[in-house]
Amino acid sequence: TKREWKEERGLCGGALLWVLVLQMAWALVGGQVRYSVPEEAKAGTVVGRLAQDLGLEAGEPEARRLRLVSQGRRASVEVSGASGALVVSSRLDREELCGKSAPCSLRLEVLVERPLRVFHVELEVTDINDNAPVFPAARKNLSIAESSLPGSRFPLEGASDADVGANAQLTYSLSPSEHVTVDVKFSDEHRKSLFLVLTKPLDREAMPIHHLVLTATDGGRPPLTGTVELLISVVDANDNAPQFDQTVYKVQLQESAAEGTLVARVNATDPDEGLNKEFTYSLVRSVSVGKGDLFSVDPKTGEIRLTGALDFEDVRLHELQIEARDKGTPPLSGHCSVELEVLDVNDNAPEVWVTSLSVPVPEDAAVGTVVALLSVSDRDSGENGRVRCTVWPPAPFGLVSTFSGSYSLVLREALDRERVSEYEVEVRAEDGGAPPLRASRALRVPVSDVNDNAPAFSQAVYTVLVRENNAAGAELARLWARDPDEGGNGRVSYSVAESGGGSSVSGGGWRPASSYVSVDAESGRVWALQPLDCEELQVLQFEVRAVDAGEPALCGNATVQLFVLDENDNAPVLLPPAGGGPGSGALWAWASWGSPAGQVVAKIRAVDADSGYNAWLRYELWEPRGKGPFRVGLYSGEVSTARALEEADGPRQRLVIVVRDHGEPARSATATLSVSLVEGAEAVLAVAGVGSSGAGLRSAEGGASASGTTTNVWLVVAICVVSSLFLLAVVLYGAARWSPRSAVLSGPGPTTLVCASEVGSWSYSQRQSRSLCVTDGGGKSDLMVFSPNFPPPAGSAGKETHPDVPAVLQTVSGWPSLPFSSLVLFSYAH
Repeated sequence: TKREWKEERGLCGGALLWVLVLQMAWALVGGQVRYSVPEEAKAGTVVGRLAQDLGLEAGEPEARRLRLVSQGRRASVEVSGASGALVVSSRLDREELCGKSAPCSLRLEVLVERPLRVFHVELEVTDINDNAPVFPAARKNLSIAESSLPGSRFPLEGASDADVGANAQLTYSLSPSEHVTVDVKFSDEHRKSLFLVLTKPLDREAMPIHHLVLTATDGGRPPLTGTVELLISVVDANDNAPQFDQTVYKVQLQESAAEGTLVARVNATDPDEGLNKEFTYSLVRSVSVGKGDLFSVDPKTGEIRLTGALDFEDVRLHELQIEARDKGTPPLSGHCSVELEVLDVNDNAPEVWVTSLSVPVPEDAAVGTVVALLSVSDRDSGENGRVRCTVWPPAPFGLVSTFSGSYSLVLREALDRERVSEYEVEVRAEDGGAPPLRASRALRVPVSDVNDNAPAFSQAVYTVLVRENNAAGAELARLWARDPDEGGNGRVSYSVAESGGGSSVSGGGWRPASSYVSVDAESGRVWALQPLDCEELQVLQFEVRAVDAGEPALCGNATVQLFVLDENDNAPVLLPPAGGGPGSGALWAWASWGSPAGQVVAKIRAVDADSGYNAWLRYELWEPRGKGPFRVGLYSGEVSTARALEEADGPRQRLVIVVRDHGEPARSATATLSVSLVEGAEAVLAVAGVGSSGAGLRSAEGGASASGTTTNVWLVVAICVVSSLFLLAVVLYGAARWSPRSAVLSGPGPTTLVCASEVGSWSYSQRQSRSLCVTDGGGKSDLMVFSPNFPPPAGSAGKETHPDVPAVLQTVSGWPSLPFSSLVLFSYAH
């Protein structure tokens, strides 16, 4: 702080003032006293009578306060208060007070008061020989190369003596040695250098270390000495090369020795030391036909180990040159050789090489065809090198030995790519060693395809059901032929064989199947080219051909039977009366009053171009409704009296008759019948005019005589046809009764139905037998034979109950099943 700074400044000022006062007093006095005292004087030793020398009387030193003034350094002397003598107060050490300075003088200030006076006292401390020479260290290590020449000088650090003068004059001496001596060289009056001089060459191998003592003696009385131990290490010179224990090492080792096996251990020594003694082992060269990399040498231990595999058949003797090189400058080296004899064992397995491979092998390759050439060898000798070869599996290939170590893989059996497309063949080799060693080589032998398989359909005959009125372009069926070949040989294209089928159409003529259907060349789908009409075409049989893309191309055929199922697309058509044109709807009939119930007065005739249920007609009396005098047979179309006719019924009855089929939806036609009621005689005449058919029909527009003639002609034709058909039915009935049931209208095997999408998904396969029976009726009989009774359209079942009408769709031995034409036959018994 500021205050402390002021105090320090005041103290410094006071001290300065005190020094100035002393200097002035000294200048006033102008006197000086000199004393001498040896160092190390004991405490209390009187240096001098200071008060007396200063001219003070007895009692004045104490009265005037005679004292020493301290100047910051301990003086080791003091003034005795009573006597005023200057005495030693503490140990005086000249070396401590003055060091090497000579002479050693201490300047003391003595102060007396009343009056104030200052006296200068000079005290000289004289030296005594109290310090022996001292070396920097008690032991000094020196290194001298053994290659140093005599006369070589090596500087040494001399001793030091704290004394001065003669007490510090040193002389040196060295313990006896025949190799070195000590020499002191003076550089000037006060400086000298100390050297160790080599007088004889050193030999580290004889004496690696020299122990000497260097002594320093001062000039004091008595003299003091100091010593230092000199440890001279002879630095080695690389004058000795490493030496091996043996010049040649001979060892034996089996060729089956594993990698890392110790072959030999070489040993070398070097009498040098340090880096000159350190050496490393190395492999200089190996006389083993380029197999020097089979061995390695540990650079420190000299162990030689295997780094590869020995082979007696390759090299039987290995000669290794080993070098031991030290690390001196320049480096020296020694050499030895290692001879390794390899002992033979059966350590080589047979080797199999494929020198030629001809793949793929065509599946029609002849037996004996060479597929591959192989070479077999074994590096061993004798039985260990004799090899036997086999092939697995033993078929369809075999091995043929051509000459020693060569084999041919030949074909022993015919190939079939469709059965096995690729063979994994293994050639196995085994030598004659004990135990035997084996080797194998796997071969992949693919078989290339040959077009040896024709496309084959899953069925020889396809039965397809399709409803008529299908849309053009609709898919009717899908055929598929399998060709087990591959690539182009197995790529199948489909087509309709033009010469393979067709159909005769209603109205005459023949149309090829290609005008009705087409087959997609790639997928085998059968398409309809136009809507089919059951009334025109009921069965279409054609062949579909499947052809592969091989060379030459192979083909397969399948027969397609296309059955067109009827749909109710035709309405019933009324047959015209005799002399009437088609479509005439107005009919005439005569009936006599009094006719009994059940008397047939007319017969309505109608046909339907459809088949089956769609062509099965029923007749209904539409007008008059209620309890009229007439009725109509439901399925015969006969108009008969429902009761006896009376005059109250009027002269004429108008009947409206509706003819309906059994299709879904049902179609109908309407006939109008006018029945005239006449007397019995008139009715007989009317009947006689038109013939003996039992009922007369006359057109409202035609004349009576012309109509009668035409009606007679038609009746005669109808009777003949009915009679012929009746006889035919009797013959068929007899044949059916007396022939075996299993052969009557029975096919040779099950029939397969393939339904198109328009028909629905249903099929059947069963053996059927049907008998056609003709029964006698009372007074009149009708025979109706319908087309095949295929299932009605979906949704039609259960709506109406109809009489059981036999339907036959069968296959007769060797002939396709064809439906019967729809026939409506009428016969009358009088």
